[in-house]
Amino acid sequence: MKQSLIIILSLLCLNCSSQSPEKFNLDFETYDNSMTLPNGWKQWGEYQLTVDSTSTHSGNYAIKITSQENAADQFGSAYYTIPARYIGDSILLEGYMKYKNVTDGFVGLLLRLDGQNATILFDNMEKLQLSGSSDWRKYSIALKFPKETENIRVGGILVGNGEAWFDDFKITIDGKDIQILDEVEKPVAKATLDNEFDVNSNIRITTITDAGIKNLELLGRIWGFLKYHHPEITGGNYNWDFELFRVLPQYLEIKTTADRNRVLMEWISKYGVVKPCTSCQKTNADAVLKPDIRWMEQFEMNPELINKLKFIYDNRNQGSQYYIQNTQVGNPIFSNETKYYSMQSDDDGVKLLALYRFWNMVQYFSPNKHLTDNNWNSILKEYIPKFINSKNKLEYELACAALIAEHNDTHSTTNIGFTALKNSRGAYYPPFKTKFIDSKLVVTDYYNPELKQVSKIEVGDVITHINGKPIKVIIDSITPYYPASNQAALLRNIASDVLRSNQKQIKIDYLSNNSQTTHSLPLYNLEDLNTRWYDFTNEKSYKMLEGNIGYVTLKTITEDDISKIKDLFINTKGIIIDIRNYPSTFVPFKLGGYFVSTSSPFVKFTGLNINNPGEFNYREGANIPAQDTTYKGKLVVLVNEETQSQAEYTSMAFRAGDNTTIVGSTTAGADGNISSIYLPGGLLTHISGIGVYYPDGTETQRVGIVPDVEVHQTIEGIKQGRDELMEKAIKIIND
Repeated sequence: MKQSLIIILSLLCLNCSSQSPEKFNLDFETYDNSMTLPNGWKQWGEYQLTVDSTSTHSGNYAIKITSQENAADQFGSAYYTIPARYIGDSILLEGYMKYKNVTDGFVGLLLRLDGQNATILFDNMEKLQLSGSSDWRKYSIALKFPKETENIRVGGILVGNGEAWFDDFKITIDGKDIQILDEVEKPVAKATLDNEFDVNSNIRITTITDAGIKNLELLGRIWGFLKYHHPEITGGNYNWDFELFRVLPQYLEIKTTADRNRVLMEWISKYGVVKPCTSCQKTNADAVLKPDIRWMEQFEMNPELINKLKFIYDNRNQGSQYYIQNTQVGNPIFSNETKYYSMQSDDDGVKLLALYRFWNMVQYFSPNKHLTDNNWNSILKEYIPKFINSKNKLEYELACAALIAEHNDTHSTTNIGFTALKNSRGAYYPPFKTKFIDSKLVVTDYYNPELKQVSKIEVGDVITHINGKPIKVIIDSITPYYPASNQAALLRNIASDVLRSNQKQIKIDYLSNNSQTTHSLPLYNLEDLNTRWYDFTNEKSYKMLEGNIGYVTLKTITEDDISKIKDLFINTKGIIIDIRNYPSTFVPFKLGGYFVSTSSPFVKFTGLNINNPGEFNYREGANIPAQDTTYKGKLVVLVNEETQSQAEYTSMAFRAGDNTTIVGSTTAGADGNISSIYLPGGLLTHISGIGVYYPDGTETQRVGIVPDVEVHQTIEGIKQGRDELMEKAIKIIND
């Protein structure tokens, strides 16, 4: 079930009818009977939550959760949030539970630790699969207590059918009751007190030589290495952006290798002596990805400098860091990164910072760095002159977009913050949708049918030139600025932009019924077109097709639909599930379990080792659990380049079914939880933060979900209004 809801609560007790002696209402005894729940407690989910005074473990009140009828795919929870103003290594939640007739789910305590931007650790006892009936018993959840925790959420949860009661919760941190623990002011990181370069780095680079580029490459590598390894820097004792700006003036003046090594040695020594680490471990021999520190031998550094860097690596930071956090699922959270919204276009220090920041984030924390078209080790040097030579906001944003695209990840969007880039692509749009089919730009449908007459272009026509330039020439010129995992996703993204312009009219050449035509095509403001509502539908997500075949689109599916789909389609010949979209509800387990007869593994992951940046290891995967009823017919799943991220993960889950066929074309190749990255100028992008693999170790990133039966939409099919993937799916079921 989804675990993404983050709510910060006020814990004030207003109009209480009785006064608990405790700071926090964990025994439920502070209750105003005009309220639905005891003070401070909140509801999550759709089930009925009540205060029960007749069935308690002790005292006057307990919380009762009662499911709705036929609630196999739903849940209810009561939760309480406490600001994490405490210091410790571990946290323990204890509580009493009673439950009755729990089926199609489980009951459990809930403990969640939230950081600045995401959930850090979470447990709801799902693995125990407590069901059936039980009188009052004591249960517990123990988690580590990371220092970056900002809120503690505790609660009780019921999934599926039945009733559950909760009472007498207790939280201890390092064995001490939170009710009597003194709150502490968490120390303010020294890095936040440094504001010398808030406005400008004051770095201007007028000329750059090959030797200077090589030196700046080394500086970027050492800067990133220290950022994620040196205990003084990982502890937040230095504003590491500003320390770069402080060393750059002297570093840019160096003339010889000896001078460079001396400056670097003095710079690193400035941050103190690193103490020997007794808990640092060598890289796991079975790691999927391993840290790469071979560069330390490749820049003519003297032995003293090399040994100093290697000593820092061998005695690196352990545990939480100021600039990086680790989520429970294993993807990184990049924290405390200044956005520099007001950066100036001639600020070469901040431009270098942008390059160093992104390159090192990928170098140490991308699970897919090894899959890039170009060796990631070559990228830093190549982009130094591109960033320094960018002379205005657009050129800087283009340099950032090109750098991001080098990571070959469809998750790495450039939609937010890249205002100059978006403006350069045009404010006016065509009145129709286009798609690349067999490398040809094809008109597929109109947003506004009433504009078809003035546009003079028919669905199925092929656009060959724009303002006299061949489509292929245009694609080749803009491809470097479109991040994508594979060609299918790249052309999908370009298709929506290629006809944009800042002129209200463009000249196009197009083929219609084998006849070449030139036409001045009018373009429109986006708000004048029906783009926002083009794909909107309020139709149900499921329907019965002719021939006793069920059809489900995940685009509009709801949790309530799942049980109805199972009941309605149980005796059908086959079911078609359409994932040429982004699912509106997370369904891999709730619906996927309908198609397996035994618990079936379908995925495994890699996650980072935050104690050894650059090391990624396999993590426990997931199984599709079998349900009481298994569907006996054929399952056909439809995918194409629109199938991305959660949609790809869902396709993998359905592929584990007993009788599943994947039909369509290669998907977008960007699976796994995303990690967000801000670059100077307020530019927001993302990377796929965990590696996603099939159980046998086959990679999905960049590859996508490869169909069992490959079917592509054709130009003739578009002209005739046919859905060739649907046709193939029906044929497979009927054969």
